Amino acid sequence: VQLQACGGGLVQAGGSLRLSCQASGRTFDKYFMAWFRQAPGKEREFVAAVSGRAARTYYTDSVKGRFTISRDNGKNTVFLQMNSLKPEDMAVYSCGAMVTRLDYGFDYQSDRLYDYWGQGTLVTVSS
Repeated sequence: VQLQACGGGLVQAGGSLRLSCQASGRTFDKYFMAWFRQAPGKEREFVAAVSGRAARTYYTDSVKGRFTISRDNGKNTVFLQMNSLKPEDMAVYSCGAMVTRLDYGFDYQSDRLYDYWGQGTLVTVSS
C-alpha cells in the first residue's frame, strides 16, 4: 500500500486547511486510518483517526472541535479538515494505515501499530 498525502501549506492563525491522503489498492475500507504530526524537536503525536467504514472517529484533545477526520472509501482517500488553526498546530502531518477489521479495543494513538505511512505534508501557521 502506498499513501500519498497532500494539502499542507502556509496559513494564518485562525485559518483553515484540508489535508488529503490517498491510498493505492482495492481494500481501503479494511484500513484504520490516522493522521499524526511531528513538530520540530518533538516526537510524532497522534492527531485523529477513523475506522474502516467511518463508524468511529477519534481525536486528540487539543484538536477536538477544530479538526474533522473523514474518509471516502470509493476514492481511497482520508481527509483532515483543520479549522481555527493555531501556531501550535504547525508540524509535518503524516497519514498512517493500519490493517485491521477492528474499530476499537486497541491503542490507535500508538504509531507503532500502523503498517503503512505516507510522506509528510508541512503545515505552517503564522501568528
